[in-house]
Amino acid sequence: MPNEQLRRMDAFTFPSYSIDLSTGEVLFDYALTGPDGEQRFTEVVTLPLPDAPPSDETVATLGRVLELLHVVAGVSYYKTAAPRRLVLPAPLGSAAVDLVTAVYSKGLGEYAYRNALPHVLELRPEVPAGEVAPAVGYDTYGRRPLSAVGGGKDSIVSLEALRRGGFDPVPFSVNPNRVIESVNAASGLPALAARRRIDPVLFDLNEAGALNGHIPVTAINSLIAVATAVLNGLGPVVMSNERSASDPNLVWDGHEINHQWSKGVEAEGLLRAALAEHAGLTDPYFSLLRQLSELHIARLFASIDRYDDVVTSCNAAFKLRGASERWCRNCPKCRFVFLALAPFMPRERITHIFGGDLLADPAQLPGYRELLGVDGHKPFECVGEVEESVVALSLLAEQDQWRDAPVVRALVDAVPETAWQAAASSDVLTPGGPTFAPTVYAKTLDSLS
Repeated sequence: MPNEQLRRMDAFTFPSYSIDLSTGEVLFDYALTGPDGEQRFTEVVTLPLPDAPPSDETVATLGRVLELLHVVAGVSYYKTAAPRRLVLPAPLGSAAVDLVTAVYSKGLGEYAYRNALPHVLELRPEVPAGEVAPAVGYDTYGRRPLSAVGGGKDSIVSLEALRRGGFDPVPFSVNPNRVIESVNAASGLPALAARRRIDPVLFDLNEAGALNGHIPVTAINSLIAVATAVLNGLGPVVMSNERSASDPNLVWDGHEINHQWSKGVEAEGLLRAALAEHAGLTDPYFSLLRQLSELHIARLFASIDRYDDVVTSCNAAFKLRGASERWCRNCPKCRFVFLALAPFMPRERITHIFGGDLLADPAQLPGYRELLGVDGHKPFECVGEVEESVVALSLLAEQDQWRDAPVVRALVDAVPETAWQAAASSDVLTPGGPTFAPTVYAKTLDSLS
């Protein structure tokens, strides 16, 4: 479909969804409609199946989760045209509507900013009239947790904390690549995986110049994880999102723009409330690391060495079309994770993990100046706060193994005095802030301290 026709689309709808319980395959249908006709999409999500057929109650609860997933996953296709009408397929309660509203506005904040589409930030769904039937209910208490694994340090910390805390976690991922599969193998725990197949038409439209940009993919994968947990009789989905994920990158048109919105505490609370209201789930989803900074998580990871040869937090390894080596060593995430880990482990160990020494490479200075708030704003990436970077640098400046590294020396001279003063009284290594993690789970982090 030509771009000029896409631009004239005035509504995004959700025609249908279906599931085949013999294969675990779920089909989600979407449509952009306008005066020139419509553009249809079909996404396919394949859930791992349990050993025994699910009960009628489980199937009913699963259906409610999939209803939410159907609407939330549509964000990938809505963005090709960003019409002003979002027409939901069925009545939803207030908590579910709040989730959908936030996913399509706040979750698309960076997309709206980069494409200069302020109307997206004000988008409100059209909800059909009618009553929502009561949910069957599903209690996660006493069931094995599903621990989301992304291949990076954060999810490894959660997985190991749950294991050492006696919870017998089940590693889980969506579309696991070789990096995630290597992490699962290193854990020694049997893992579950779901598959998400985006409609190829979307790639064709993007290549032809359709509107494109960042989406709240964590919200989508979280609901896929919850659906997997329900279908397989498992307990809560445990995520590894840190507290700094809630902090915005900038303010635009009166709205906070946060690259990591769907990893933040607001999104977590909205998803929990929607799942409780619409699917009757008790404690279905939480982040174990919510009260920790990235720097604190890095310190905990340093106490675990079984994943040194497989861990990665670099997005270059997770591209939809092809994957690179584990670390590109030239992106904001590589720079930040190296900086965060360096104070807590020997230089030889971190250089082995990354396959190189970023703090010995002067070419990394411009990127590190951004992370430290010397130039520009916080990158649109999943990286820690400026304060965390400054604290990490201050720790390195005190260590014999790092103080003479070229990048460390240059950065120490570049950081303003006010930043050093803030670092001196920083609480980035002290847990704090809101959390939804039940106490019995939160205590598992003590095993890594």
